[in-house]
Amino acid sequence: MTLLIDRLNKAFALYDDLAVHFSEASLALKLSVLPSNTIGEQLWCVVGARESYIEGIRKGQWDGFRCSLTTEDIRKKDKVTHALAASAETACKVLSQITNATAEQEKLAFELLEHEIQHQGQLIRYLYGLKLGIPDSLKARYHLD
Repeated sequence: MTLLIDRLNKAFALYDDLAVHFSEASLALKLSVLPSNTIGEQLWCVVGARESYIEGIRKGQWDGFRCSLTTEDIRKKDKVTHALAASAETACKVLSQITNATAEQEKLAFELLEHEIQHQGQLIRYLYGLKLGIPDSLKARYHLD
């Protein structure tokens, strides 16, 4: 689990950079030429997945999707930033306390990592498509220009 936790921490750090990068106004933006939701809704899904996967890991099995962010919260940068930080902190704490992970706990942890990375790819498309610029950390991690 040590390597997995390290990879999750790196993914979480990239979201911290994205949270700083996005303006409050950008949270309401969508890609105009493609079916898409808003950047805020993308981040709602990230926070909800973190909260849900960690709850599943605690319980040893998937227990459904929930998100602490409301539809009003996803329009407010401070709420989104706080939820990203809090959910990352909780995930790291819970995962670091597991000494003998079950196969189901490991599966859920890997699914969380996959979900994190999948949304990073989507958000990179939003950054390019909306011409919002790309944080240096994402440029370095994904070899972007």
